Amino acid sequence: MSQRTSVFTVVGMTCSGCAGTVKRAMEKIPGVALANVDHVSGSVELQADRSIPEKEVASALKPYPAYHLAGGLGFWGDAGIWKRAGLNTLNCLIGCSIGDFGMIIFLQAFYPGLGMALQMVLATISGLITSVALETFLLFRKEKMEITYAFRTAMSMSFMSMVAMEVAMNTTDFMITGGAAAFDTAGYWFALIPSMLAGFLVPLPYNYYRLKKYNQACH
Repeated sequence: MSQRTSVFTVVGMTCSGCAGTVKRAMEKIPGVALANVDHVSGSVELQADRSIPEKEVASALKPYPAYHLAGGLGFWGDAGIWKRAGLNTLNCLIGCSIGDFGMIIFLQAFYPGLGMALQMVLATISGLITSVALETFLLFRKEKMEITYAFRTAMSMSFMSMVAMEVAMNTTDFMITGGAAAFDTAGYWFALIPSMLAGFLVPLPYNYYRLKKYNQACH
């Protein structure tokens, strides 16, 4: 019996590990003899003894919510991409916040006379470092990447997104608190909420755009 080729676009793959997961899922579909998966383009080419309908591909992807078929909801109307971009941005936010606010606490505790501009610069750099470190760890543990490759992958992710996040957090924090880390006041800790919210929302549309258009994730 001659083989038939069915081609789909799957969104959410960001590395070779993702492609391997999707490939295994596709090859469980009855009749599929071979699945060729490209995580860069999102292309999934199925060789089977019949035409494979979209609903079977969607069903095979259900156990893996990070991946889904590209839909016709309009560029900015893809709920699956928003969800994936949101999770990626949240990972970035956690990594950035650890270094950013940790550095501010350290500097104001031990170097209170340091200029505010320099504190913001050091906090931003620290946030970028911890964000890359967290992503390297996640890629190493979850995607089973070799550690040096995981680090290079983390470094190649959207640096613009992380910088935008850092600038948004520090600007919002400065506008609310004046840059003073008054740990003994409730106002300082409440200021963290809008600061982190700004850090999440500012880069989110850009991360969605990269994931939707180029299938590239910030995290």
